[in-house]
Amino acid sequence: MVEKANADDSGKAWRAPSVPPARDPSAAVAEEYELARQKGTPEALELFITRHPDSTQAEKAREDLAAMKR
Repeated sequence: MVEKANADDSGKAWRAPSVPPARDPSAAVAEEYELARQKGTPEALELFITRHPDSTQAEKAREDLAAMKR
């Protein structure tokens, strides 16, 4: 019964489209940093630092935050 439900008109079983490859985690972190910078608030940068304290962008975010406080 399940095979019939998943079959198309030609009788072949339906296949799901392939899943795209996993995204590079460092690219996602870099994108999140850019979004925090664009927001331009101390809260956005602090949240980024909290979420990604050991990333290379976290050091940049700390510098950005320090510059805002001057």
